[in-house]
Amino acid sequence: MLLAVPLTPLAGSVLAGIFGTAFGGNKFGRGISHSVTILGVLISFILSALVFQAVLHEGARFDETIYEWMVIGGVKMEIGFLVDSITAMMMCVVTFVSLMVHIYTMGYMSEDDGYNRFFSYISLFTFSMLMLVMSNNLLQLFFGWEAVGLVSYLLIGFYFKKETAIFANMKAFLVNRVGDFGFIVGIGLVAAYAGTFNYAEIFAQLPKMEQVTMPGTGWQVLSAIGICLFIGAMGKSAQFPLHAWLPDSMEGPTPISALIHAATMVTAGIFMVARMSPLYELSDTALSFILVMGAITALFMGILGIIQNDIKRVIAYSTLSQLGYMTVALGASAYSVAVFHLMTHAFFKALLFLGAGSVIMGMHHNQDIRWMGGVRKYMPITWLTFLLGNLALIGTPFFSGFYSKDAIIEAVHASTLPGAGFAYFSVIAGVFITAFYSFRLYWIVFHGKERYDQNPEPHHHDDDHGHGHDAKPKESPWVVTLPLVLLAVPSVVIGAMALMPMLFGDFFSGVITVDHAKHPAMTVLAEEIHGWVPMAIHGFTALPFWLALAGVAVSYLFYMVKPDIPAYIKDISQKIGLYQVLEGKYGVDWVYENIFARGARAFGTLFWRAGDQAIIDGALVNGSWKLVGKIASIVRWFQSGYIYHYALVMILGIFALMTYFVWLNK
Repeated sequence: MLLAVPLTPLAGSVLAGIFGTAFGGNKFGRGISHSVTILGVLISFILSALVFQAVLHEGARFDETIYEWMVIGGVKMEIGFLVDSITAMMMCVVTFVSLMVHIYTMGYMSEDDGYNRFFSYISLFTFSMLMLVMSNNLLQLFFGWEAVGLVSYLLIGFYFKKETAIFANMKAFLVNRVGDFGFIVGIGLVAAYAGTFNYAEIFAQLPKMEQVTMPGTGWQVLSAIGICLFIGAMGKSAQFPLHAWLPDSMEGPTPISALIHAATMVTAGIFMVARMSPLYELSDTALSFILVMGAITALFMGILGIIQNDIKRVIAYSTLSQLGYMTVALGASAYSVAVFHLMTHAFFKALLFLGAGSVIMGMHHNQDIRWMGGVRKYMPITWLTFLLGNLALIGTPFFSGFYSKDAIIEAVHASTLPGAGFAYFSVIAGVFITAFYSFRLYWIVFHGKERYDQNPEPHHHDDDHGHGHDAKPKESPWVVTLPLVLLAVPSVVIGAMALMPMLFGDFFSGVITVDHAKHPAMTVLAEEIHGWVPMAIHGFTALPFWLALAGVAVSYLFYMVKPDIPAYIKDISQKIGLYQVLEGKYGVDWVYENIFARGARAFGTLFWRAGDQAIIDGALVNGSWKLVGKIASIVRWFQSGYIYHYALVMILGIFALMTYFVWLNK
């Protein structure tokens, strides 16, 4: 049964990818391609739900090797599954969101030539993600980790003839390689010091490893391992400064923005750190590093969301900011809160991305919010579901995002680690910023006056729909709105349902380890939270609620009442250079492109000129044949073929020998 969970999406992907494309002769039409992939993911979701049921109610657990690949020097390399509460929950989230995205894609990609190829990719992604979350060892985790990276590359560059898409997928691939280098070093250190890849065996070795330091330094080995593994998470979960790939990844079609960049792939790093909690609990250094990196991401990436005009990019920066929140929770040792936010965020962020896609369809593929407005009356279902998603995102009491986000803020407040003060400031300031950019997007798109006819760049390639770019939007078909409605339900209710069992029940017992004496965050939370209703009612009086309300109010004032205020602020910030800093995304991309990329190219040119051309080609390859040629040209004189030359050489030889012996006898 567990094998069927990842293998059914894989089977669907292979069938659609081979027989639905030119590679296998286009044997499958669109109907068969989407049917086999959706069926595969549906079976996977049903089985995941049954597994979750068994884990939750019967206490079922599974930790066994499925297939032993090889043994090298006593280190086993194997494929194995570890199914416990965190795995079962991740399986349900991955398969449910993936199923919604599959159904949605039928409507969104209906006019795209790469329809079958797209279904094959998203099913392959689902398989990769399931292998990642179900693994019981670091090697298989790494396989899933790299596989989701590969499929992400294929999906971001789905329109492979478009320059910006090619640039974006290469950027995602390279930035993730940087993180993955740290990750594989961390895995190598684990193998070196623990002698195993298996989670349970690693955790059993931890007390022994706690005393070990890195050779030649005073560093604790566990700190080095923890930081290296987290560098992998920084790449995959887009933490500063390895975040630069995620906003650009919006070049891919909208369904994958929802699947990969909101709900599943970007949460792989969060999942991995939570899974390795017994290791992280032994290193305050690693936890402090995680806390500060998450805080920087939560605050500064949120600020960038304020100036974006592309509807998907606003939501992309929101994702970065929310991943920062999850990372901060991990650093504060509130692993269960981080995973709780991961789950609630998966639903409402997938909803927001798919809602944005529905708006883009209604707008005939215009993504610039400056040419929208008043969409509410044309697209009521999209409007309502989007509003629910937004309310969950900003942490409105009783909505799912409120419970997880408030718990994170409380946990950071209780943390005693270095950097906790800065982290608390970041997550509190982030509340206002999140509310501001979320509702800026909402007011501009769904309310206010209609601006469809003012778009200076009409997308003529969409005019074959039978209407121009300034035609009125219309509600999307049911295959698009049904997933929106199905995602809106958990976006509202899942937080209240899961709050107590996930944070304070025994849902994560034996899975997540916390040293309550050293890291008191969860103990403090347990004293303050007494149920979902009291927490929400108390939420109305707490600082985060008022900050969120202020964000909504200020955005309403700026974009609905006095639209000249933002223009005025923009002018001032341009004069002092602040706007240019934000426009340039704090210069991170500039540093990557001009210092790292150009520096690497300059080094490459230097090595090519000095190493390849001068030493290898010039001295070794060409130099060797030139030397042989020179020697041959000299030796050739002694091999002329004339007898009198040879006679002369013999006489000279005898003369030389006689001279030598006479000199010896003296």
